[in-house]
Amino acid sequence: MKNKIAILGSTGSIGKTLIKILKKDIKNFEIVLLTANKNYNELIRQAKILNVKNLIITNKNSFIKLKQNNISKKVNIFNNFQSYNKIFKKKIDYAMCSISGLEGLSPTVNIIKYTKSIAIANKETIICGWNILNAELKKNNTKFIPVDSEHFSINYALKNNLNFNVNSIYLTASGGPLHNVPLSKFKNIKISDVLKHPNWKMGKKISIDSATLMNKVFEVIEAKKIFNIPYKKLKILIHPKSYVHALLKFNDGMIKIIAHDTDMKIPIYNSLLFKKNFILKTKELDINKLNNLNFQKINKKKFPLIKILSKLPNSESLFETVIVATNDAFVQLYLNNKIKFNELSNKIYSFITLPEFAKYKLIKPKKINTIEKLNSYVRLKISKLSV
Repeated sequence: MKNKIAILGSTGSIGKTLIKILKKDIKNFEIVLLTANKNYNELIRQAKILNVKNLIITNKNSFIKLKQNNISKKVNIFNNFQSYNKIFKKKIDYAMCSISGLEGLSPTVNIIKYTKSIAIANKETIICGWNILNAELKKNNTKFIPVDSEHFSINYALKNNLNFNVNSIYLTASGGPLHNVPLSKFKNIKISDVLKHPNWKMGKKISIDSATLMNKVFEVIEAKKIFNIPYKKLKILIHPKSYVHALLKFNDGMIKIIAHDTDMKIPIYNSLLFKKNFILKTKELDINKLNNLNFQKINKKKFPLIKILSKLPNSESLFETVIVATNDAFVQLYLNNKIKFNELSNKIYSFITLPEFAKYKLIKPKKINTIEKLNSYVRLKISKLSV
């Protein structure tokens, strides 16, 4: 029997990588659903290659163009995620959720009841909506697999170990494209320089988050939620080679180091829990990288956003949504040349720590639309301030 699969965000890098993996053994898989926002041409191409019968495309203009294309009368084309009940008649085996941003929250949470396992590559869903997401996972007995390389590595290392035996977890950060650039030169940094990540091929937004280390702040928040580990046990090390993704020190003195090449095929392949009939081809062990791991402490003057971690509440809260929305808005201002790079981190930190947002540390997120409304409010407030 074929394993039934849905891919939310199939035209993005994670979705495309998963499809490449599945094509190696496509006779054992049935792709039930593919989704996209605007890229209808790529969605058409994928649907034809994989013989997919259900497509969701959320952008209205792209939806119209996709309908006009008339791929096949046998293909069902929908414009929103309320169509799940028409697509899934019983639980599928696996869903990959890789829609970027908070737009991915609702479709990710709502697909849980339709799948036996769910792989999530969307940070915002976990950071802002874990309280809601985790309740749905338990209610529907759905297996969750993190896809971020750091959390995948922690999850891999924790096999057969209980998290209360963990003394500390170290997440690694490459330091991004500006690791070796002096702070004094940040004022004149060009956007093109910020987007040149030394190790990973990434989109603009995440490349900037890597340059400010906000990406690592997000990953610490994710780790705290996913593994139910207190912030005091979570630490960050600069590791320019990005070969080691997590280090776990246990209470018995043992240390596990999880390393793999900077290739998202590895965590994505391993998120497929059911029997695989093919072996993932990877590079030979890189002795040079192992002999030059070069771990370093973070320069907090250079990367001040790390201070956000000391402001976080220990329980689930709406404050995490404030952080995500604030960062998104200011990063967009930077990409639009409204602010300079050397202003970016300080503006984000100053806005997050405004007294009016402190109350959200005490409020648990219980509904998706509460998160979405707060996200819109924060973005609107920033847009008004920057006019």
